[in-house]
Amino acid sequence: MLRLFKNNSPFTVIILFIFALLVKFRVLLHPIEPVQVRGHIIYNALVEGMFFVFRHGGFAYGMLAIVILFIQALYLNSIAARHKLFPRPTYIPAFVFLLLTSVHPSLSAFNETMLINWLLLGAVDIMFGFTQTTQPRKLIYNVGFLLSMAAMFQFTMLAFFFLLLVGMVMFRSFNVGEWSVATMGYFTPPYFFACVLFLTDRFGLFATWPHIGFSLAATVTSPFYLIVSLSGIIILLASGVYAMQQNVPMSNIYIRRDWIAVSFYLIISVFVAIMTDVEVKSAWLITMPALSIIIAHALVLEKNKRFSNFIFYFSVFLLFFCLWVYK
Repeated sequence: MLRLFKNNSPFTVIILFIFALLVKFRVLLHPIEPVQVRGHIIYNALVEGMFFVFRHGGFAYGMLAIVILFIQALYLNSIAARHKLFPRPTYIPAFVFLLLTSVHPSLSAFNETMLINWLLLGAVDIMFGFTQTTQPRKLIYNVGFLLSMAAMFQFTMLAFFFLLLVGMVMFRSFNVGEWSVATMGYFTPPYFFACVLFLTDRFGLFATWPHIGFSLAATVTSPFYLIVSLSGIIILLASGVYAMQQNVPMSNIYIRRDWIAVSFYLIISVFVAIMTDVEVKSAWLITMPALSIIIAHALVLEKNKRFSNFIFYFSVFLLFFCLWVYK
């Protein structure tokens, strides 16, 4: 069964979409309408606008969420393929992403973190191209802009400024002009955001933007589910790191730097998820792209097929357990 997702065939996309519908079907059966979050000005405005389109159509929100996650899975897979993060093209990263985002209903329902992941994935994609461009300043500005836009949605995303620093240090030699462009890109969104609020006489809303909390499995009510699911994800991550240590050293210097950036992406996203306010039920969705692409290493490991098959069936068992608990 693992071969279905290892194939780099267009038909695999159809299989992935069917898989996404099956594992996220509960989102359609028990749809969750998005709610506004205190201090999240841009997201709240989007929710109000969507209400005029979907009204109380919970099914529409659920279907929209599934489509967004499916396209994000394909985009994550495209990033891995175009930047040659794995020895050969495969749809394993997309499969792992869809699997991990199905372990809890709050990760599959339409939420703000889905939108933030678009910005972060776009920034990482552009960042990986820093070493292969004749217009580095344009790309650097875009990365700073996208990471700052993520912070406009949610204050704790400011921590991803360190990912911009990692990209500048890892992929570019020191250049004062480029660092100035990165700073300009990062400060452009808050500058225009503050101007819009000032011109519309709502500048007081800016004071509600800084918001830090503590979110650690806030939406989980079953200790048994928490222990098993968290242990399972840690085992998958450990297996991915183990396989990564065998694959990455054989890659060239640029791909090794990409993997260092992915590792920092995961570390920063875990910190952000912990420090996010408890009102954001989907906080841990921010960790799934980096987590998925690291775990995918264990499934694409060619030297030990027994190991990769075991991890595959272990991940499927973990998914069935999570779906059974929240059936």
